[in-house]
Amino acid sequence: MKVLFTLLSLISLQTCISSSKPVDRETVIWQPTTSPQDGLKKAYFASGCFWCVEAIYESVKGVHEVYSGYAGGHTKNPNYNQIGTGRTGHAEAVEVIYDPKVVSFGTLVQVFFGSHNPTTSNRQGPDRGSQYRSIAFHQNETEREIIQDYIALLEEKEIFSRPIVTNVSPLEKFYFAEEYHQDYEKLNPRNPYVQNVSIPRLRRFQKAYPELLKENH
Repeated sequence: MKVLFTLLSLISLQTCISSSKPVDRETVIWQPTTSPQDGLKKAYFASGCFWCVEAIYESVKGVHEVYSGYAGGHTKNPNYNQIGTGRTGHAEAVEVIYDPKVVSFGTLVQVFFGSHNPTTSNRQGPDRGSQYRSIAFHQNETEREIIQDYIALLEEKEIFSRPIVTNVSPLEKFYFAEEYHQDYEKLNPRNPYVQNVSIPRLRRFQKAYPELLKENH
């Protein structure tokens, strides 16, 4: 029994579950305190734990800010506890605010497919559930075509040994996650999940795409 408890404890430490206090339905919805500058655009992606995805995109040249949140579901104003049940329909997602003069939407799509496994359904690394599914969101027909064309290229070149299961969906609504999720990896470097999953995932991306990184990364 003691061995089983130890194993369960280790598993829980290495999944995208916050050690912060639970969030109830009465939690005030968090919003950024500043608005994007003129000329900047937004893009939206879901590829597993948003702590990891946020850190990856924040390392990319031309990206000004990244926010963690929820998208792709049917529940209004969801919170983290609700998302964790898998019944809201939402996935953990990020809003990427970027300068199109420095980095294109197509490059952000490349970052998306180059920083996670798009062949696993409702799973990314140690995290399982529909909230961790792979989704590339589009806000117009041009973005949809860019995503679809890149998927076709990856399949043509057989980059992945298994079929890509990424969902390509129009963005209907993005809800910001609670404040303590924002910049989570940066603010919680000693968190076991961050050390064992988030940071190694970020480093793999940085090693594969050094030309896309900001100078301080």
